[in-house]
Amino acid sequence: MSQNVARPSLADALTERMLELIRSGGLRAGDRLPSARELSQRFAVTTPTLREALRRLEATGAIQLRHGSGIYVGADLERVVIPNPNVRELEADRLLQLLDARLLIEPPLAGRAALLSEPADVELLRAILDRAGADLGGDAQDAEVRLNKANMSFHSEVAGVAGNSVLCEVIDSLLSVHTAEQRAIQRIFDDRVRDFEEHTAILDAIEAGAQQEAESLMRSHLTDIRHVIEQRLA
Repeated sequence: MSQNVARPSLADALTERMLELIRSGGLRAGDRLPSARELSQRFAVTTPTLREALRRLEATGAIQLRHGSGIYVGADLERVVIPNPNVRELEADRLLQLLDARLLIEPPLAGRAALLSEPADVELLRAILDRAGADLGGDAQDAEVRLNKANMSFHSEVAGVAGNSVLCEVIDSLLSVHTAEQRAIQRIFDDRVRDFEEHTAILDAIEAGAQQEAESLMRSHLTDIRHVIEQRLA
């Protein structure tokens, strides 16, 4: 019986060879790769084939193409979970599902963060909240953007402190891909001070090593937001 198995294209093979070049060479994020011309000659491929492979690698964050500068190893080379940049704006039910997903993942991570946090972790989280606090009363759009960025950084860093890199990538993907939706949640919830105070309480529990309290506070925080969003979208 014949099987219809798609053969790897030249671009597929070149993509793998590019990754092998990076890994075997011990290159790290920010390191510069040979020029496109040098790569074409090295792998004996045409410019269009090379460009296709480079676009694929750039889409996953494995490389960065800097106009006028060159090709660099990207920060997301070893990511397991990669956000989809093509997802359209979420509708109301999907917005609530986004919060449901965060509710399932983030509270246990906050508890683990309380067990595993080091003084440097707490210092970083405190600095993030200090930035958020500076923009609590700002009405300008740039203040709103900064506040949202600080709030999302807080949630991402708490997940990072928990020590599970895959779940950290999941949270980071949910927050980074749906930045517009997260800002919409912030506007609909419309209680910056309460949001800030709840973040501060979560951090205090993490600093104290109080696992159950940190988990409970994160769950209450996200549950309150979900409840307000659901009421206001009804």
